[in-house]
Amino acid sequence: MQWIIFMLLLFISSMEMLTQNRWKKQASAGLLENCTGCVLCSEDNGCITCHHRLFLLIWRDGIRQYGMCVHTCPPGYFGVRGLEVNRCTKCRSPSCESCFSRDFCMKCKDKFYLYKGQCFRQCPAGTVAQPGTRECQETCEPGPWSEWSACTHESRTCGCRWGVETRVREVPEAAREEGTACPALLETRRCRMKKHCPGEKTEPKNKGKKRQKKPKTERHTGT
Repeated sequence: MQWIIFMLLLFISSMEMLTQNRWKKQASAGLLENCTGCVLCSEDNGCITCHHRLFLLIWRDGIRQYGMCVHTCPPGYFGVRGLEVNRCTKCRSPSCESCFSRDFCMKCKDKFYLYKGQCFRQCPAGTVAQPGTRECQETCEPGPWSEWSACTHESRTCGCRWGVETRVREVPEAAREEGTACPALLETRRCRMKKHCPGEKTEPKNKGKKRQKKPKTERHTGT
């Protein structure tokens, strides 16, 4: 009886060794493909160190991890060069496609918007998405309008029937530095001037009075 048990255990052990040998052969075959650019490579974990111009990319499969040497890091990673090894480091945000550092995103994945290095489902309050991009930019809220200027025509305040008067409003310093698109910052409108300047001779007034036109206001969009 003991002899039968011994033979059975021997058979099981032989089968386990055969299975391990087959797996090692398969791993070795795959190792040749995954060890391109490696300086040091492992049958179990792939590349461990790479040539100085390449980056070491490590990914996990369950409890195991594998290494591969690449020229450029894939989306969701950024390259960090070191004294001993260059590594592909994963961006912290899963919605980030390309990042400058672990916490600063430069491009978000589809359906996300970029604002100050972070990715959002929609632009935060006080910002709008720029046309043609998925980047959020702060909106411009100008200050109050100034008083209307004097009515002038070619820098003169008299001697003409109609002139133009203007008013402006200021832009916050932060919006000006960031180049934020702003609404109208300058308005102009027609105005009635003194036809005769002081000291000039006056001509007889016409009997009939022409109908005055309603002043027209024009807006100029700021940049």
